[in-house]
Amino acid sequence: MDIKALSAIQKYAASKPATEPGDASGDMNGVKAAFSDFANTLAKGEQLATDAMVGDADPHALVTALAQTELVVETAVTVRNKVVEAYQEILRMPV
Repeated sequence: MDIKALSAIQKYAASKPATEPGDASGDMNGVKAAFSDFANTLAKGEQLATDAMVGDADPHALVTALAQTELVVETAVTVRNKVVEAYQEILRMPV
């Protein structure tokens, strides 16, 4: 894992508020929550950018939202890359 990817994951995890620990039974609720959080962060950043173009948004809030959006996208790309690497490793396994 490269340093930039690790840094993106750590920054994103640190920027999210602490929540109650979830059930570790492997259900899909955690994955659904992560996707929902990803979509909400992107939507918030898009809305603030639109408001900033019109002049209705605070510049500080815009910069914060864009930074969070960048971290979310970097985290999603890192996860995608790891999934692709795992898939490629499975394909290389002898049958």
